[in-house]
Amino acid sequence: MNKKIALIFGVTGQDGSYLAKFLLKKNYKVHGIKRRSSSINTTRIDDIYEDSLRKKKNFLLHYGDVTDSLSVVKLISSIKPDEIYNLAAQSHVAVSFEIPEYTANADGLGTLRILEGIRSAKLKKCKFYQAGTSEMFGKVLENPQNEKTPFRPRSPYGAAKVYSHWITVNYRESYNMFAANGILFNHESPVRGETFVTKKITQALVKIKNKKQKKLILGNLHAKRDWGHAEDYVEAMWKVLQYKKADDWVIATGNQYSVKTFINLVAKKLNIKLSWKGKGINEKAYDKNNQCIIECNKQYFRPAEVETLLGDSRKAHSLLKWKPKHDIHSLIDDMVNFELKNI
Repeated sequence: MNKKIALIFGVTGQDGSYLAKFLLKKNYKVHGIKRRSSSINTTRIDDIYEDSLRKKKNFLLHYGDVTDSLSVVKLISSIKPDEIYNLAAQSHVAVSFEIPEYTANADGLGTLRILEGIRSAKLKKCKFYQAGTSEMFGKVLENPQNEKTPFRPRSPYGAAKVYSHWITVNYRESYNMFAANGILFNHESPVRGETFVTKKITQALVKIKNKKQKKLILGNLHAKRDWGHAEDYVEAMWKVLQYKKADDWVIATGNQYSVKTFINLVAKKLNIKLSWKGKGINEKAYDKNNQCIIECNKQYFRPAEVETLLGDSRKAHSLLKWKPKHDIHSLIDDMVNFELKNI
């Protein structure tokens, strides 16, 4: 029996690296697409890439970019995958305000280029997964958010992802393609990018504990998020494409914590005693020696804040038989232990 072939756009990111390893364990042949960069950007997948050079080539890397139609079409036509996962994006919400046009090009039109690549290559049996985001809900119109909750994005990133969502639905309905959307709420891991708040918190508090950093500066401490583990969420991506028909799916834990609560949980894990003083932008955290180790700065607030996100993934629980194996505590354990090992 031939191996299934998967093509992952965005394979060097957090989700791409976890998904590639998950699919290799499922006996897939995995093709990963990475952008050309002058700096090495394969750290998260070096183990499977180096292993594939020594043994059977079940994991192959290609240069490509979702902002380049020619490369997208060429790759899809030559690889002829059974499944395509689009995880490629400019994925930082705050940065999307700085580079809105690029974000729209990569996160919005990038999806269109892949869908057109599948259609032009006449890959009628190819299944497509689009990585949506809870940021599409933005200024939420109901709590919690499910597949029927209207979108109200509050950033260029969220708006671009809304376009990706609806163009995926459009191609599914217009061309009878197996094109599915995963609306994934925040998911983290030890290999989360260093500019994301959970990574900033765990990394900084480990360094502060070990006297390698004096202070952590953050933005909105009271934003509430539904945080899960990337390891669980890539399994959900795969289950979305194994289901009998293409559909849209909310993937979330159903539990919500503020940024401040996340900080307190990490501090407790590290046995750092925090006391909070002040309000709003002047709220600060002090250690047992009354030294200020956490403070806020307006620089880290978004032009339009998303105050609360909470997912309702009962549809995925019922039909995909998916439930997260990790909770907030095991997620923090993984992230903190990773930082302690690397300090």
